[in-house]
Amino acid sequence: MKDLLKRFEEKTPEIVFEWNDPETEAEGWVVINSLRGGAAGGGTRMRVGLDRNEVESLAKTMEVKFTVSGPPIGGAKSGINFDPSDPRKQGVLDRWYKVVTPLLKNYYGTGGDLNVDEIHEVIPITENYGLWHPQEGVLSGHFNVRENERIHQIGQLRYGVSKVLEDLQYTPDLKRKYKVADMITGYGVAESIKHYYALFNGQAAGKRAIIQGWGNVAAAAGYYLSQMGVKIVGIIDRVGGLINASGFDADEIKSLYLSRKGNSLHAAELLSFEETNARIWDVPAEILIPAAASRLISKEHVTQLVDNGLKVISSGANVPFSDREIFYGPVMEYADQQLSLIPDFIANCGMARVFAYLMQRNVEMSDDAIFSDVSNVIQRALANIYRVSPEKTNISSRAYEIALEQLV
Repeated sequence: MKDLLKRFEEKTPEIVFEWNDPETEAEGWVVINSLRGGAAGGGTRMRVGLDRNEVESLAKTMEVKFTVSGPPIGGAKSGINFDPSDPRKQGVLDRWYKVVTPLLKNYYGTGGDLNVDEIHEVIPITENYGLWHPQEGVLSGHFNVRENERIHQIGQLRYGVSKVLEDLQYTPDLKRKYKVADMITGYGVAESIKHYYALFNGQAAGKRAIIQGWGNVAAAAGYYLSQMGVKIVGIIDRVGGLINASGFDADEIKSLYLSRKGNSLHAAELLSFEETNARIWDVPAEILIPAAASRLISKEHVTQLVDNGLKVISSGANVPFSDREIFYGPVMEYADQQLSLIPDFIANCGMARVFAYLMQRNVEMSDDAIFSDVSNVIQRALANIYRVSPEKTNISSRAYEIALEQLV
């Protein structure tokens, strides 16, 4: 596996597009690792300090993810080095999408990512520059659909991603009008835990979980886990945290989900980040969901958690471990050898899978059909790993081997 991984990591990306904004200090990159299958896909992110190397790493991560979620295309990513809280953000995004529109027309599909919203930013801005949908390039480059078919499939994409959830099985509140894009990635992370226990002899109900983060992915994962009977015993967010060794019940977690301030945890009894960080890694729990920023989980965190009963990690964030390597660094390898580690390209493939599902012809557009499809894809990926070996450790190693054999 490591030889395959090294060859994949060291392969030069097929296309790198570099941009310097003429009106601000913003700089950006589109990295297309390959045009496998005639197209490539990957979202657009923005943060201060982002560089080309990070975008290249994420493009390669997307290529691996597509081996699970489909379609069988190359990995790509867009990244902009700029402060997303700057009031000039809208102008930066507008100029960015203007210059990358030719790529998005022909062979590259994008969406939202860190600090860039799919529904409120990506779709309306790209629409202004003549795109019917920011995934149009995948339909052109990979599916090679004729104009009349493209209109139909783009209609599915436009409707499906922004669809307001109407089924109480999938939304915490009908009045809030949560959309598929708001909930689907966190749902997939929670489903990966359910399927892991079903495959490896056990059940998720009654287990204890720690959630890192409380943004869209983390909070949704916590909500869905609590609905299946998992006890959330700790939440650590950048603004603070909560710890309850007995576990918050499903109604309490639902309330914490609904009371978020933006993407942040909000509660009257909120502990400081410093106090939470000092205590939470020693709280007994079987499940960890790292779903905040990348590269935050250290070897020391893993050791402390394992000493207190941790059995499984489901990676809500891309590359959650504090490794320099793109994929399988020493901290991730250590975790993989100590417990059951579900890698990011399986656990958080929900949004990528929704795009793939909606690009098919004449699919069912109900909440249940969309969410069940994501669940089934994640279950199949874990079942493939289990068939190679039912061993509870080295799950990520086996997952990478299965994926890389398709790419290298």
